[in-house]
Amino acid sequence: MAMTIHGALMWASSFLREHHRDENGGEWLLRHRLGLTRAQLLAAFSEPLTDSDWDWFQAQVKRLSEGVPVQHILGFEEFYGRRFEVNEHVLIPRPETEELVQEILQWKRLVFKDQPVRYVDVGTGSGAIAVTLKLEDPESQVFAVDLSEKALEVAARNANRLGADVVFQKGDLLTPFIGQATFDIVVSNPPYIPTEDIHTLDDVVKHHEPHLALDGGPDGLVMYRRLCRDLPKVLASPGIVGFEVGDGQAEAVRTLLAAAFPNKANVYVKRDISNKERMCFAVTYS
Repeated sequence: MAMTIHGALMWASSFLREHHRDENGGEWLLRHRLGLTRAQLLAAFSEPLTDSDWDWFQAQVKRLSEGVPVQHILGFEEFYGRRFEVNEHVLIPRPETEELVQEILQWKRLVFKDQPVRYVDVGTGSGAIAVTLKLEDPESQVFAVDLSEKALEVAARNANRLGADVVFQKGDLLTPFIGQATFDIVVSNPPYIPTEDIHTLDDVVKHHEPHLALDGGPDGLVMYRRLCRDLPKVLASPGIVGFEVGDGQAEAVRTLLAAAFPNKANVYVKRDISNKERMCFAVTYS
């Protein structure tokens, strides 16, 4: 007798639970394989799976149990309502980062109204931030920089597929732009995990996401120090800076931003939807 959708999901949930993995992974896989919405999947619970679908599903659930992220199996993650390619060369975009983009866009409208501006996304990874900014604010120019050639290849594919005209640059943080360009808005979700803490991360992250995008140095703040040192060299006035930060780092990063623009900026910490201090912003004025 053929395995039904309901039976397959029950098996996957039990199997993943036994391996201490997210039990919802099976549903994501099956919805993708069958091309169904969640409502459609629920309505089709009693329908049988073909042998090929069942074989594929079992194989992919076993990969999930071994710690492979579901996004790597599917090859994408959703961000700001759009599908972005992801692989082992880039961080998987997180929902919290959508809040960073949303706040940046709100400040852009407040400070610059409908005027085109120049954005730069530092450490672009998959390009999720840069591409989203360009698509949400199409009259503006968006630049993006990353040290990883492989990450830039992924970001460029995402930009091309989504129709976003982003200028990608290989380089180390803001270094390529010093003395060469200025920007109205600088945004970054840099590496912020303290080096000694990387081994404590969930193995889904530790073994499948790039350490270059995770390792923030001994205290997790190395990249923020470098960014804040160089920001005055590239940020126009008025200007906007937005950083995502690690848990417990917000006050330290706020202090770094305030020191970078003494008496010339409104610097503040913003909590995310989970009420965690996960973003720092600076809005500079003349």
